[in-house]
Amino acid sequence: MKSKAAVRRIIEGLKLLYPDALCSLNYRKDYELLFAVRLSAQCTDARVNLVTPELFARFPTLEAFAAASYEDVGEVIRSCGFYNTKARDLVECAKILVSQYGGRVPDTMEALTALPGVGRKTANLILGDVYGQSAYVCDTHCIRITGRLGITDGSTDPLRVERQLRERIPGKESSNFCHRMVLHGRALCMARKPNCAACPLRGDCDYGKAQP
Repeated sequence: MKSKAAVRRIIEGLKLLYPDALCSLNYRKDYELLFAVRLSAQCTDARVNLVTPELFARFPTLEAFAAASYEDVGEVIRSCGFYNTKARDLVECAKILVSQYGGRVPDTMEALTALPGVGRKTANLILGDVYGQSAYVCDTHCIRITGRLGITDGSTDPLRVERQLRERIPGKESSNFCHRMVLHGRALCMARKPNCAACPLRGDCDYGKAQP
């Protein structure tokens, strides 16, 4: 297991590399982040950011989403892929948020994951970014990089990785840490050809130290 000192060095190193640990999805309202994350499934954040301005202009409120047809929403989000399923989830989610939560995005894991199309990854993002709770967003970047670093045991199971991170990454650092994992995965620690030679975390990285 990675020592606490090494984990702290990694956290601080990531802060130097990526001081602005922000979600790459653009949004103004809480539910817009929830919907943007749903659209990002098997789609790039860049593509979602191209689609959401038109989407949120055409349906400017939760009530507008709730009253929309699947077809009308799907027409706008077609380029995000799997648009029929995503459109249905957005409309049905809006209906629940309006009827059961007074238009407010809920602030518990249980309530969030009961919404259409919302899993633990999305729920953790909302809990961390919107409500400031300890939240561990275990996407592909986070799973891959924490395994390479040796913070986790290399498991690819998101829930197992989340549990291990909860034991090793302080809650106050959790949300920003996971955002920095995404940034690091795009900049240096790519899936196929990680640039270990240029990575300042290499001294504390199990994978990096093993490279020639």
